Amino acid sequence: MAQGRSNAAISARLHVSEGAVTKHINSIFTKLDLPQAPDDNRRVLAVLAWLDGAGG
Repeated sequence: MAQGRSNAAISARLHVSEGAVTKHINSIFTKLDLPQAPDDNRRVLAVLAWLDGAGG
């Protein structure tokens, strides 16, 4: 996700289903307290949190 890959690209690279990727990414959003909002891109916010050290 930090490399800008789509769920489909992540699933192909990791050899898992796209549904599994979606489930794990939603779990990341929940753990980082990033609720769905129409004006925010949660993928970008999650990567920024990870880069800032909040993701680990």
